[in-house]
Amino acid sequence: ASAETTMHTNNWAVLVCTSRFWFNYRHMANTLSLYRTVKRLGIPDERIILMLVDDMACNSRNKYPAQVFNNENHKLNLYGDNVEVDYHGYEVNAENFLRVLTGHHEAAVPRSKRLLSDEGSHILLYMTGHGFKELLIMVDTCQAATLFSQLHSPGVLAIGSSMKGENSYSHHLDSDVGVSVVDRFTFYTLAFFEKLNMYDNASLSSLFTSYNPTLLMSTAYYRTDLYQRKLEEVPVTNFFGSVMETIHTDLAYRTTRSRKTSETKMPLQQSVEHDERRQLINSNVQDQTSDTKIEDKQCPFTRRWNAFQDKLEKIERIDSLVNYGLIIMFPLLLISTWLSL
Repeated sequence: ASAETTMHTNNWAVLVCTSRFWFNYRHMANTLSLYRTVKRLGIPDERIILMLVDDMACNSRNKYPAQVFNNENHKLNLYGDNVEVDYHGYEVNAENFLRVLTGHHEAAVPRSKRLLSDEGSHILLYMTGHGFKELLIMVDTCQAATLFSQLHSPGVLAIGSSMKGENSYSHHLDSDVGVSVVDRFTFYTLAFFEKLNMYDNASLSSLFTSYNPTLLMSTAYYRTDLYQRKLEEVPVTNFFGSVMETIHTDLAYRTTRSRKTSETKMPLQQSVEHDERRQLINSNVQDQTSDTKIEDKQCPFTRRWNAFQDKLEKIERIDSLVNYGLIIMFPLLLISTWLSL
């Protein structure tokens, strides 16, 4: 139904804070300010989807726990008792955001997290954050160029499948499915990228010039006046490929730090070894003291026998052992001779 014939029956609000970390406190305050406003003007919580990527109210650096303010007089606590956050933390991501807008949720997602709008709904979409460095908008629709006329932000590059007054067409029909399965603009975009890998240096200019009006059956439209760089110098992987953030470290600082760490460990290790030796010496002294006390309690014969055993344990030569044997046998020989008389 057209906007003129459909009755306006309800309003919805999707409020998104895309920033995390304490220094982005203001972005959460922005979102909660809009949240409070739409509730005050009559939109109930069941028709508000609130997405907060971080919880500034409970941050350890917050001087006012469980409170968020948008004014230095601190008169209005935006984080009152009636705040209902639908998506928080890592739930706030591109996938869930798109699922909210398109309604393509998993079965387990409750109704409170869904945008249950209908043909009579007006929807407010509010987003706050740091935005982007560069943005490439690619649209495959009929009269796609008309979507770019109100763009004014620097760093934006736009490409559409058709000019104003032109239609965009499907590429081919799947007889088994019974419908067309891909549009021409998207089909030839994919054909361009299928020839590339992540290490190729194909430029955005080569992508834009690859569209053939005869094959598209429409004229691809480009808007480049807001984009500061030359398309010939920008690889397509700047938008379509992965980029890795490299964190540079100071090698000299790392070397100094490791040297200080080793110097710290050495005295500690020496101290430990010294303590171990001291404990060992104390243990030996204690053992010797305890042995002396035990010897004092023994009889003279037992002490002599123990001393004799200690001497035997210290014998290292066979000759000495024989001599000790003869010494022991001599008294026995005298006794046996005396008894035989």
